[in-house]
Amino acid sequence: MEALAYSAYVDINASLVERCRLHDRQAQAELYRRYAKAMFNAALRITGDHAEAEDVLQESFLSAFRELSSYKGDSSFGAWLKRIVVNKSINCLRQRRLALVPLGEQHHDAPADHDFGPSPDDEAETRYRADVLRRCIQELPDGYRVVLTLYLLEGYDHLEVAGILGISESTSKSQYSRARAKLRELAARQGLR
Repeated sequence: MEALAYSAYVDINASLVERCRLHDRQAQAELYRRYAKAMFNAALRITGDHAEAEDVLQESFLSAFRELSSYKGDSSFGAWLKRIVVNKSINCLRQRRLALVPLGEQHHDAPADHDFGPSPDDEAETRYRADVLRRCIQELPDGYRVVLTLYLLEGYDHLEVAGILGISESTSKSQYSRARAKLRELAARQGLR
């Protein structure tokens, strides 16, 4: 039987990261250029505030460059940096006294599922719908928005969301379910069907 060849994970940014460990400013600027937009968007989706997202972005990069020795390379630099951004975003919300919506709160008469997908032939309509949905997500209460963002947009599972937020897995699932219902309600008010 032929032996399987195993290859170690190699990050495409490994040489840049090594240069950053040597305090190479150009390498730091290049990593910032590569990741700033995506990390800002992740912070904005979680914090819901443009200025706070900018602060989180700056603090995250400063922390990443200071703590580069803790990056072992067993995942991509982007995944490692994203975890820093998510944690700093959550801490930002906690400083605002993040309050998950109580489990007893009910949303009666939640509209049925709607097809939020735009017609593939109509780019203007697609952009409009995406913009409306982004605004609706920003209108969600912090607890709903954070769980929805971490689970749906950032790709964490409910167990990971629970660990990040210090809540139970069932609370994460329930917050996500309620966030979706509230999002449908907000989108329906904006005329999205």
